[in-house]
Amino acid sequence: MRTHFAKDIRLLKEMFIEMGKQSQQVIKLSVESLKEQNIEKANLAIKLDDKVDELDFEIENKCLLLIALQQPIAKDLRSVGTLLKIITDMERIGDYGVNIAKVTLDIQNEKLIKPLIDIPRMTEIIERMLDKSMESFMNEDIELARNVAEMDDEVDMIYTNINDELMDIIAQNPTTLKQATCLLLVARYLERIADHITNICERIIYMVTGERVEIN
Repeated sequence: MRTHFAKDIRLLKEMFIEMGKQSQQVIKLSVESLKEQNIEKANLAIKLDDKVDELDFEIENKCLLLIALQQPIAKDLRSVGTLLKIITDMERIGDYGVNIAKVTLDIQNEKLIKPLIDIPRMTEIIERMLDKSMESFMNEDIELARNVAEMDDEVDMIYTNINDELMDIIAQNPTTLKQATCLLLVARYLERIADHITNICERIIYMVTGERVEIN
């Protein structure tokens, strides 16, 4: 790989890691805001997503400029192409975090119909998935990428449990419908975040090996 190109790719990878950390913080603040019913944290999460969007735009422009000026081929081209794909996933992850914060603003100080236990559990798994996916990307570690994607099964299982529990709560007390629907949406947003992390891991494997794989 050409030295100048390698430096450019390294910089872009570091920018993506920063984008991932910002998205992770959006999710963390959003779920904390819901659990604590903290409006200030919800608004902070929404504002923080602006940084995710800025990085998405900046990385995309730099990738396109790199293709135009250096005309990479083979593995080099896959590296740039992968970045263009995974920034879209990471931007969506930030957006789902914002959606969770908006649920907090919707519910405000309304008494929660159930203790929030499973939703924070999902969030903890997702934070680990994000950490490991970024490590896998920086180190081009395809085994770690596969392991991260497999963690999605645990997120799916918790989502199913939350769905079943909320359906039971609605059946027993129909007045809980609005809030139960909001909480179900939060669980769904978290489940979709895990799916996007899985997409990122699949793209990492493609970047390293040139093989397209579907995990789960």
